[in-house]
Amino acid sequence: MTALERPQYKVWPEGRPHELEAPEGTLWENLAATAARVPDKPSMIFYGTDIPFSEVMETAERLAGWLEAEAGVKPGDRVAVYSQNCPQYVIASYAILRAGGVVVPVNPMNLADEVRHMLADSGAVAIFCAQDLAVHMLGALDGTPVRKAVMIHYADYLREETDLAVPAFLTEKATMPDDPRCVAWSDAVSAGHAPPAYRQVTDDLAFLPYTSGSTGRSKGCRHTNGTTIHALRAMYEWFGVTGDDVVLAVAPMFHVVGLQGCMNAPLKYGATTVIVPRWDRDLVSRLIEQHRITAWPAVPTMAIDLLANPNLGQYDISSIRLMFGGGIAMPEAVAAKLKDLCGISFLEGYGLTETMAPGTANPVQKPLAQCGGVPVFNTDMKIVDPDTLADVPVGEVGEILLAGPQILLGYWNRPDADAESFVDLHGKRFFRTGDLGRTTDEGYVFIVDRIKRMINASGFKVWPTEVEATLYKHPGVEEACVIAAMDPKRGETVKAVVVLRHDAGDISEEEFIRWARGQMAAYKVPRIVQFVESLPKSGSGKVLWRQLQEAEKAGR
Repeated sequence: MTALERPQYKVWPEGRPHELEAPEGTLWENLAATAARVPDKPSMIFYGTDIPFSEVMETAERLAGWLEAEAGVKPGDRVAVYSQNCPQYVIASYAILRAGGVVVPVNPMNLADEVRHMLADSGAVAIFCAQDLAVHMLGALDGTPVRKAVMIHYADYLREETDLAVPAFLTEKATMPDDPRCVAWSDAVSAGHAPPAYRQVTDDLAFLPYTSGSTGRSKGCRHTNGTTIHALRAMYEWFGVTGDDVVLAVAPMFHVVGLQGCMNAPLKYGATTVIVPRWDRDLVSRLIEQHRITAWPAVPTMAIDLLANPNLGQYDISSIRLMFGGGIAMPEAVAAKLKDLCGISFLEGYGLTETMAPGTANPVQKPLAQCGGVPVFNTDMKIVDPDTLADVPVGEVGEILLAGPQILLGYWNRPDADAESFVDLHGKRFFRTGDLGRTTDEGYVFIVDRIKRMINASGFKVWPTEVEATLYKHPGVEEACVIAAMDPKRGETVKAVVVLRHDAGDISEEEFIRWARGQMAAYKVPRIVQFVESLPKSGSGKVLWRQLQEAEKAGR
């Protein structure tokens, strides 16, 4: 498909070029240019505390010097960030980039085993860790290459009095783990080390975000400055976000929507972000009103919860002019309420960790409901038969393939996954998403289903095999199969079908769920547990999970 043949041009956003020029420079250079242009403008607002762009840059440079001098970070080394959204998350990420390192974002919901896998697999030599997550980090370090851990104390950036309700975990007294590898953020900043010479270029690796693989173990996605910059530009320039916008930063920054929409893009364009560590619909409503927030890169489940708030009428949220995101389809009733309150449509998009955010997005002037939109700048999409890779006719269902400058170079140390995930068609390298969709004559894509078994719970990807492996650790479990159950709020939720051992005794659903909460990230925990006498199996002894899934869909 040539650029002239792209059907999405029929509905292209007004005033936008068909293609963006090739990315130049680096993410660090984006911040440096913004700090030089608007040094005193607030980059972030955190519970009433303003952090100007100049401070973000200067603190990142100090930490970069410490990373080189004390942690031995060299260009290309991986450094993890394990924290809720906070100013330190942004500054730490750019300190790593300034030192020539590669940022490994870690989901703050992950527990020790999951963190250990990411640290060991990436070969991370250092980590920035929030104080409230220290127990999980300390349980993960042994057997990994991590030499130093910089401890984040959220309250360091709560400098001003505020009448906002500050969560208790943000104001806890600073404590330091009894481990020689750990150092306080404030000590690293004040150590006085000059940053190293900066030699990074567009094609150097910048981020290594992790996404679950079909075997249940997460895989690192190799993203350069170039893939990341193209994707952030595609996001902001498609939707028309500028440096004049005030951006709500509540989408988690370990996730590509938050990473790009709430950190990398605002730092390039000079937009102010209002940082929210954890979802709180009343707090968010008040912040929108207080700061006249105009743009929200949203997790749809958050938007659904906000608009369901019976107290919403107490707040003026009319300043919001843009709300965009993806993960689950926005329910029609919720979209109608947003239109009524703010006069805007929720602009759905479709992307993956592998695309560093948007692969497709809805045009601002012509959005379709519960639709992934059309391919964005410089992006080609094909819908093919998953087995033959032959194109399927418009309107028929097939696997979604994407090609564009935002696509990952490949997975980290996983040539087997690369071989399965990339295919050359018509002279272009396409990424196989593993998702099924159908298109219209204008290039809109509707996401139909998933080829793989992944459960999409509130935008978080959950792999049943990984959850099952954890459930088998319960002494009372003989067999377990995990499937998706529909949930009006989360889209999908996790359901476990469990066969108990004959000597397990009486175990209630509530007791089982309580146990599971201590074993895995909250979004992976089964919300529904069904105890059965046996699981259906094939002749070879494999559990017939599809049969259970179909029974669940049928309501049996």
